[in-house]
Amino acid sequence: MLKGIDRHLSAELVHVLMLMGHGDELVICDVNHPAGTIAAETTYGRIVDMVGCDIPTGAAAILSLMPLDSFVDAPVARMQVVGDAAAEMPVFGLMQRVIDAAESRPVRMQALERFAFYAAAKRAFAIVRTSDPGPYGCFILKKGVVDLPRL
Repeated sequence: MLKGIDRHLSAELVHVLMLMGHGDELVICDVNHPAGTIAAETTYGRIVDMVGCDIPTGAAAILSLMPLDSFVDAPVARMQVVGDAAAEMPVFGLMQRVIDAAESRPVRMQALERFAFYAAAKRAFAIVRTSDPGPYGCFILKKGVVDLPRL
């Protein structure tokens, strides 16, 4: 353990976050997502598991270290409900509260049709699979810039 790092973040996940640069994307998903298939096509090439963690808890832990991109209109994407694009699943509101709190501002989240989401996920840097039972717990987070003062 290290001081100041959320206990839900494994050494592998912290490593992945450190490898990512501005504009890289991270998928955080539930157990229903075809994570293994999609992860094979990402930059990282394999799943990073957050065992015993639901989506909001996992996202809050990730966003404690990773800023969202402030240079784009919607730095977070989610999957639309199949057959009802306007439907709101409970996890959507939970995630909205997590991302708004992490950024201390309202953050726009865009909805993507299922297969458009899968295509976007394949272009991501990595896939993080939680133990969240879902459904529709699939989100793409675009990494922003960490603006550190020069010493």
